[in-house]
Amino acid sequence: MGTMKAAKMFGANDIQVVRVQIPDIDEHEVLIKVKSAGICGTDLRMLRNGYNGIGPDAPRTLGHEFSGVVEAVGGLVAGYRPGDRVAVAPNVGCGLCGDCVKGDAHLCSRYEAIGVHMDGGFAEYVRVPAAAVRSGNISHLPDHVGFEEASLIEPLSCVYNGILQCPIRLGDDVLIIGAGTIGVMYAQLAKRAGAGRVFVANRSPERLRLCGEIDPELITVEAEHLKETITAKTGGRGVDVCVTANPSPESQIAAVELTAMNGRINFFGGLPKTGENVAVNTNLIHYKQLQVTGSTKANNFHFRKTLQFIAGGLIDAKRLVSNRYGLDEIDRALGSAGSGQGIKTLITYE
Repeated sequence: MGTMKAAKMFGANDIQVVRVQIPDIDEHEVLIKVKSAGICGTDLRMLRNGYNGIGPDAPRTLGHEFSGVVEAVGGLVAGYRPGDRVAVAPNVGCGLCGDCVKGDAHLCSRYEAIGVHMDGGFAEYVRVPAAAVRSGNISHLPDHVGFEEASLIEPLSCVYNGILQCPIRLGDDVLIIGAGTIGVMYAQLAKRAGAGRVFVANRSPERLRLCGEIDPELITVEAEHLKETITAKTGGRGVDVCVTANPSPESQIAAVELTAMNGRINFFGGLPKTGENVAVNTNLIHYKQLQVTGSTKANNFHFRKTLQFIAGGLIDAKRLVSNRYGLDEIDRALGSAGSGQGIKTLITYE
């Protein structure tokens, strides 16, 4: 089918734009021409730390948040045709285990993700494997939903999963620690879920400024003054719900301290292996009757639901995009995404 450009990861801190063959598809698969792909914290961590199975002899195309147009369809695939505008959920389960049968392919012990375990959206074309096609990972886009907005469905679906695991009730005071893409999305959905006040904390003044521009109703808090600010704003009671939307052990410690009696905590952000054992005061959980949970990734139901959120205007995804780069500018794009200055950085295609 010819060749295409792809940004291949060859190892830790080694990503290169190379020309490779456009993927062939079999009769059960779909080929997507990518239009927009988001850079995620997972991409940055994989590049910084390296990833098992990726190396000079086995490079991989990252990018698990993407949308585009169906380019080709296998002969035995129903429901899709060339020219369809689509977004793709990345997580693919084995299809046989109890979690997959429940619809939670993202929790499958043998799950794989497009853009993590197989080639993803930092390329001009992506092959969607048969298991993903059968499971409904490809979603049609309404005409009024743009490709940039659609590339933000995946992170929003992870936030929605978090809210389902750790519910927000009418009038709740909610604290989101972290003002990146996830933190801002979480704060916005918390408001839509009925939160009374939503506090967003971050170390970066620029991120807090952008957060306030995106949604002036959010209350921004400098991370270095987090404890005293929340204590003062809540009269010493603490917040009803706290979410750690970053990979920080300190945030998990603070969450237990700053959550009120009968409060709820969601550990959303995963921690690096070097900091995964956290010295949390479990007596605070015990004596304050806290409910502490975690959430990870999202399933295809979450993905379809959050597509509805964006299509219906519940979330204005376009306002979250701070920077756009072409595929040839992948190094600049990654630098932008890791700088802490903007909210969401995208790779866009003509």
